[in-house]
Amino acid sequence: MQVLYNSTRGGEKGLTSSQAILNGLAGDGGLYVPDSFPTLEVSLDELAGMSYQELAWEVMKLFLTDFTEEELRSCINHAYDSKFDVPEIAPLVHKDGAWFLELFHGRTIAFKDMALSILPYLMTTAARKNHITNKICILTATSGDTGKAAMAGFADVPGTEIIVFFPKDGVSPVQKKQMVTQKGKNTHVVAITGNFDDAQTGVKKMFGDRKLAEDAAAREIQFSSANSINIGRLVPQAAYYVYAYAQLLKQGVIRAGDPINITVPTGNFGNILAAYYAKQIGLPVKKLICASNENNVLTDFFTTGTYDKNRPFILTTSPSMDILVSSNLERLIYLISGEDAAKTSSLMASLREGGKYEITDSMKEGLADFYAGYATEKEVAGTIGRIHAECGYVIDPHTAVAATVYHRFREETGDDTPAVIASTASPYKFARAVLHSIDAEKYDAMTDMEQFDALHEVSGVKIPAAIEEIKTAPVRHKTVSSVEDMQKTVRDMLGID
Repeated sequence: MQVLYNSTRGGEKGLTSSQAILNGLAGDGGLYVPDSFPTLEVSLDELAGMSYQELAWEVMKLFLTDFTEEELRSCINHAYDSKFDVPEIAPLVHKDGAWFLELFHGRTIAFKDMALSILPYLMTTAARKNHITNKICILTATSGDTGKAAMAGFADVPGTEIIVFFPKDGVSPVQKKQMVTQKGKNTHVVAITGNFDDAQTGVKKMFGDRKLAEDAAAREIQFSSANSINIGRLVPQAAYYVYAYAQLLKQGVIRAGDPINITVPTGNFGNILAAYYAKQIGLPVKKLICASNENNVLTDFFTTGTYDKNRPFILTTSPSMDILVSSNLERLIYLISGEDAAKTSSLMASLREGGKYEITDSMKEGLADFYAGYATEKEVAGTIGRIHAECGYVIDPHTAVAATVYHRFREETGDDTPAVIASTASPYKFARAVLHSIDAEKYDAMTDMEQFDALHEVSGVKIPAAIEEIKTAPVRHKTVSSVEDMQKTVRDMLGID
């Protein structure tokens, strides 16, 4: 069955998956969504016997229907190889009454590697399929992890440039060091004097600027995105939730058809939307637990049906979730509205103009698959310390947000369905916050470099190559821009008049 892609706002319809991947964002500002959901073509028991690469093929072929088997298998095999430090790619670890799906074993030690390792291969294959000869420039806003993972994926890939915008004071020291030391002649990093929402809004404005697109085309350049708004990011993420289920089957924790719950720490709503997509294709998921930090705009939305970004922006120890405009929620809005593009466009206009919107009662019924909660900074630190003390297991603050919310869910509902928690980053990426949570008096006075060694002693986990690399890596990117000058910065970097 061929799956085509439509814009959530109705301006574009019937695109192939390769066209949607190349465009990134629809011309009307909407996001591409499949025109129907396919279903898994093999049994759950069969999936349990597959490698990650084999299973990824079974999931991704359902959505990327204009890629040949040879093309897609090549993309998968090039992406999920020795750049991951474990053969399972995404191992499951049973601790504290749940199964932690470790998504941080890739090159940049964050879950973004799971999709951004394959996106460059999907995109360059898509360019060939569509006879694109222009250089593809990736424009991306990051709250900390996407930027580094995207640059690592696209660095020195022929026919591409990548420009990453990040909030100057809104990422962890490790996240910042990873980005500003990135190698690659085609990589560019820009710190903006604003927050992630400012960066994301600025990038979206550039995608919607026809004059910029025309001027770029005159220089044989076209823009695309590596953010989770790109369907080429979302589809690979759905695969690892299916893999988690398959591993629970293989371990004998569940039988084929038994439901699981999935808890995801989320800011931009992409990672949990991927789990929702996995459910749509046949994964037996009972509840999707949406975990937020103190920027709890999503919790309020799922509780009240009103999305309101008009609130203070809080910098937390889980910076990748410090977001008040959750872009991928638009895809869910479109689905629960009955795929009503006009309604979706109207709600997004309300968000853009007044910072809020409210869904109808019938749309609220479409949220039944979700439970939402948030964790305070105090709770996050407490969860990190408790799990280390009780289980000898060390998690990062984003994962701790999810673990906190999951335990509250169990207490409130009594639901003891086997649960997968998306563990989205290595604790080494947030060593200071992690060690502070374990023993502030002992570790706070240490330098960042000393803390890496201390975390190795505490966790028993080898210091990742990504951390070893940045210890001595020179700073290569020093550009700072105001939000207002983001487009000018892009034009200057690409030589666009």
